[in-house]
Amino acid sequence: MKKIQLYLIIFLSSFIFSHSINSAEIDIYKKIDLFGEVLEKINKEYVDEINQSESMDSAINGLLQSLDPYSSYMSPEIFQEMQTETRGEFGGLGIEVSMEAGVVKVITPIDDTPASKAGIKAGDFIVKIDSVQVQGKSLSEAVDLMRGLVGTDIELTVRRRGVKKALTFNITREIIEVQSVKSDLLENNIGYIRLTSFNDNSSNQIKKKIKKLKENENLKAFILDLRNNPGGLLSQAIKISDFFLDNGEIVSTKSRKKSDNRKWFARKGDITEGKTLVVLINYGSASASEIVAGALKDHKRAIIVGENSYGKGSVQSIIPLKNKGAIRLTVSKYYLPSGKSISEVGVRPDIEVNEEGDEFRIKTDTDNQLNYAIKLLNG
Repeated sequence: MKKIQLYLIIFLSSFIFSHSINSAEIDIYKKIDLFGEVLEKINKEYVDEINQSESMDSAINGLLQSLDPYSSYMSPEIFQEMQTETRGEFGGLGIEVSMEAGVVKVITPIDDTPASKAGIKAGDFIVKIDSVQVQGKSLSEAVDLMRGLVGTDIELTVRRRGVKKALTFNITREIIEVQSVKSDLLENNIGYIRLTSFNDNSSNQIKKKIKKLKENENLKAFILDLRNNPGGLLSQAIKISDFFLDNGEIVSTKSRKKSDNRKWFARKGDITEGKTLVVLINYGSASASEIVAGALKDHKRAIIVGENSYGKGSVQSIIPLKNKGAIRLTVSKYYLPSGKSISEVGVRPDIEVNEEGDEFRIKTDTDNQLNYAIKLLNG
C-alpha cells in the first residue's frame, strides 16, 4: 500500500510539474536542443575547421544584437580593454560606433583623434576594414579588427549619406587621450564651452570653466557645444543640465519593472545666473548630449542650433559575467520633460543650420554653425 501511495505521489508530482511548464518554456527548451544540434552539425560538416568557443561567442552576441544596436557581448579580453578605455587613455582611432544593417555605423568621431583628423564623420557606414568586409561580422569582431598597435596603419572604406562613391581613409592608430571640456572667450564677451563626452569629471570641469569665464564682468552669454558628443554617463548629463536650470524635471527613465522607473529634477540655482544660452548639436550628438539639449529646449532655457541629433534614447548597463566577460544590455529608456522619447527621432533644433565645414574650429570661418550662434547672440 505504501508503495502504491509513493508511486501515486511521484506520478501526481510529475503531472503537476509538467503542466506548470507552459508551452513557451517547452518551445525554448526545444530551441536550445536545436541550437546544440546545429552547432554539432557545423562542427562535423562545415568545410573548414571551426573554433567552437568563438562560434559560441558570436551566437551570444547575435542574440544580444537582435534586441537593439546597443546591446552586445564582451569576451573577457574585450571587457578588460573596455575598462582600460574608460580610464581616458587608450590606443585606437577615436570613434564611437554601433551596428546597423549589418555594418558598423559611426556615432561620432572624437575631437582631435586620428579618425576626426582623417575626415570620418558621424553617420558614416564602415563597410570594409583593410581588406575585410564588415558585412556578417559582429560589432565586437569589427572593433577587434580596428584595434591594433599604436603607430600601425589601417584602411577604412566607408559609405556616406549623399555620396554615391565609397570613400577610403588611411588612418594611423594613436594613443587616444580624451579631454572632455574646452572653453574660450569669444568676441563680444560670449563664453564658449565645448563638451566632447560625459565622463566622470565632465561636470566638475564645466563648473570650473563657467566660473573662470564669469570672471569677465562683461560676459553676456554662453554657447554650449555638444556637436559630435556621443554621450556617456547619465549622472553627468543630469548634473550639467542642472547647472543651467532653476527647477523642473530634467529626465525620466522607464524600465521593464515599474519599481525601477525614475525621475530627476533640477535644484534651485542656475550657475550662469540666467544668461542667454545657445546649444549646438548635430547628427553626432547622442545619448547624454540629447538629454541635456532636450531638457534645456523643453524648459525654453536655451536656443538649440544645428542639425537633428542622433536619436539614442536608451540606457545601457554593463553586467559582468562568471567568465569575467560582460554584456552591455539596454535596461531602460529615457524621456524628456515633455514626456517624449528621442529614440530614433532625436532632438530637433530650434534653428536648423546644416554643417558646412569638416572640423569645429573656434573663431574661424569654416565653422558656420558656431558663427551663426555668435551672430544670433550679437543680435
